[in-house]
Amino acid sequence: AKLLGRPLARLLGRHRDAVPIYGSGGFTSYSDEELAEQLGGWVHADGCRWVKMKVGTEPERDPQRVGVARKAIGTAPGLFVDANGAYVRQQALRLACEFAADRVEWFEEPVSSDDLAGLREIRARIPAGMEVAAGEYAYTVDYVRHMLAAGAVDVQEADVTRCGGITAFLRIAALCQAHHTDLSAHCA
Repeated sequence: AKLLGRPLARLLGRHRDAVPIYGSGGFTSYSDEELAEQLGGWVHADGCRWVKMKVGTEPERDPQRVGVARKAIGTAPGLFVDANGAYVRQQALRLACEFAADRVEWFEEPVSSDDLAGLREIRARIPAGMEVAAGEYAYTVDYVRHMLAAGAVDVQEADVTRCGGITAFLRIAALCQAHHTDLSAHCA
């Protein structure tokens, strides 16, 4: 695409004119005010339909922080949380129930992505309306194949800069389609 000076989407065969995005940040180092300003700004000024915030550094504060985020973005936008594998299974399940009060829709890496049995258990037991997402650290197509075969996620993530490039990303997309699992492109 670079050599030809054309958009990659055009060379691969674009399927739509736009794709939905979410604002990702809300770091655990932020004060409540910084969290509210960032996430609220993405929704109210930039028009994001979803936002994602980090959790897991101080689990006892996470429900309160999620409440701050929900208040800042309002009732309609989607709210995602990303624990980066910081919780153990029972802790993740307890917090999922607390996060449900603020209508969290997506719980990313509630436990380590290497804990496929744990992800599957959490996926089976979290409140209705909340999805488990993971896979941003997949470095091979086979890693994703095992994650999907385990029934570990509702939303498979893949990062083109980690998974082996565009060709591998397209293979992962095909696997997701075959498993009737949504795919979210992580960062790059």
